[in-house]
Amino acid sequence: MAIAGMSHPASFILTGLPGLENSQHWLFLLLGVLYMISIVGNALILFIIKEEQSLHQPMYYFLSLLSVNDLGVSFSTLPTVLAVFCFHLREISFNSCMSQMFFIHLFSFMESGILLAMSFDRYVAICNPLRYSMVLTDARVMWIGLCVFLRSFCMVFPLPFLLKRLPFCKANVLSHSYCLHPDLIRLPCGDITINNIFGLFIVISTFGLDSALILLSYVLILRSVLAIASREERLKTLNTCVSHLCAVLIFYVPMVGVSMAARYGRHAPRYVHTLLSLVYLFVPPMLNPVIYSIKTKEIRRRLSKILLGTKI
Repeated sequence: MAIAGMSHPASFILTGLPGLENSQHWLFLLLGVLYMISIVGNALILFIIKEEQSLHQPMYYFLSLLSVNDLGVSFSTLPTVLAVFCFHLREISFNSCMSQMFFIHLFSFMESGILLAMSFDRYVAICNPLRYSMVLTDARVMWIGLCVFLRSFCMVFPLPFLLKRLPFCKANVLSHSYCLHPDLIRLPCGDITINNIFGLFIVISTFGLDSALILLSYVLILRSVLAIASREERLKTLNTCVSHLCAVLIFYVPMVGVSMAARYGRHAPRYVHTLLSLVYLFVPPMLNPVIYSIKTKEIRRRLSKILLGTKI
């Protein structure tokens, strides 16, 4: 396929777990369970927050955004993972690959922004509780959510076009069962300097900036908590941050692992990179609803009512 005089492959070949092709149907069963937990769990979180009047607060509005985003991550990867591991269909068209790459990275950047917004919510609630309702109004929460989306969209939107301008003359085999920019950028044979510079820019201005601000917010929160005289009150206050801290860790730790493996683990077996990318894209959407269901009394109570079919 030729676009604007450039040579592009008609399609790419996706890869499951290298060396374990004969056992991939068992892996699909595992991934299918993870998808089910993620989709059902996040859908339940959204339903419970909608139905439970006591959860109509900024903290849970941000949790709703996180659940919607996690559903987006799951549905972005589901079609090709299902095709590769269940039906052994490994081919994906060039434009479909560009679209999938766009949505996977869009939702990844959005998750980082939502986690930052949630840390701001915790900072205001703990460090300035008297102004909480005035600072985080419903309108402001909506604008924060819109800004998170617009920032992520503007960062990701150029990526497909920067790739399309390059000639692809190398093998068209990808390393994963879905399309990721770090994987695709290895295939062109043209000058990728602009792509690398822009890629570094968006990583620093999203993941880098967000993680630094999240860390700063928790430094300020910890300083405020340590000023509380009662040990019980300190623990009670910190307990309100546990769910968010877990969400931050399960998002950033796998992401750092994938980045470190890509830079310094080039001689590691290929399945190590594949497994790390699976953890990065599958674990946060699956664990976030589990964590918040366990740690939030109202969600836990409503979930028990749904599962047991009893009236409270």
